[in-house]
Amino acid sequence: MKVAVLGAGAIGAYVGASLHRAGAEVHLIARGPHLKAIRESGVRVLSDRGDFTAHPHATDDPAEVGPVDHVFLGLKANSYATCGPLIEPLLHERTSVIAAQNGIPWWYFHGLSGPYQGRRVETVDPDGAVTAVLPMHRAIGCVVYAATEISAPGEIRHLEGTRLSIGEPDGSISARCREFADAMVAGGLKCPVEPDLRRDIWIKLMGNIAFNPISALTRATMLGICKHPGTRSVVVRMMRETLDVAARLGVHPDVSIDRRLAGAERTGEHKTSTLQDLEKGKPLELDAILAAVVELADLTGAPVPTLRVVNALAGLLNEQVLKEAV
Repeated sequence: MKVAVLGAGAIGAYVGASLHRAGAEVHLIARGPHLKAIRESGVRVLSDRGDFTAHPHATDDPAEVGPVDHVFLGLKANSYATCGPLIEPLLHERTSVIAAQNGIPWWYFHGLSGPYQGRRVETVDPDGAVTAVLPMHRAIGCVVYAATEISAPGEIRHLEGTRLSIGEPDGSISARCREFADAMVAGGLKCPVEPDLRRDIWIKLMGNIAFNPISALTRATMLGICKHPGTRSVVVRMMRETLDVAARLGVHPDVSIDRRLAGAERTGEHKTSTLQDLEKGKPLELDAILAAVVELADLTGAPVPTLRVVNALAGLLNEQVLKEAV
């Protein structure tokens, strides 16, 4: 099995190293000091489950790699529409794209029966720009429950969790999903093939939709947000509104708000990925996490006043970040 990891950051390099350890032919697409370190010393994974080092091929030029069986997409969702030059050399007619993104994916209504079948989520696929680069038939969804960070160039610290759920948009248990999942399991990861991945999407989104924008707006950690009575109340309202939108789309996550809050508290003084991006002056990945849910609320008629307010504030913050980056 030949796999390219496009966007070999914290999660991408961790997955790539694990697959390489399992015997897959792995190619990491990276850049800068991270790429240099991987080329020189491999990917070093530091984990309570056992440290290991893998030496997959690494490059900044996908043309060196050529067509692969699977592309594991570790890019931020707001980079998908412009990743065409990077991903095109990696594709043959049967290549799948396993998109490890937070929030609502561009393929959300693909393969789904019902009144919204085939509808485009404009917020995450404006004018079909993402679909043009990542055709629906290639898409395999992926919900990441593992937490990792780049502790130094070429070095990945595994913080918690090893589960990356995958699934076809139409709910089938396909041969390509089974092939990828088997390799992930052989590499020491959990990779269930879910017949209803949208349930997993909304479960994870319950946390992301609240903690990610609030952390950026307040500069607070997840524990800090939970401990402050005011922000904790906002989180609860945002989660309730999110569950209402999901229910109107026929998805009923069986995880309570209290359980999601308890899980967030257990992470301690952890900075969300959105807060980390803010501190680095990077664009905030909130369209898929928050704005898309507001769009789905408009579609289904769900009243989401708290989500709308936080979306407006976070949107202005992102505009300021983009101005300062110019």
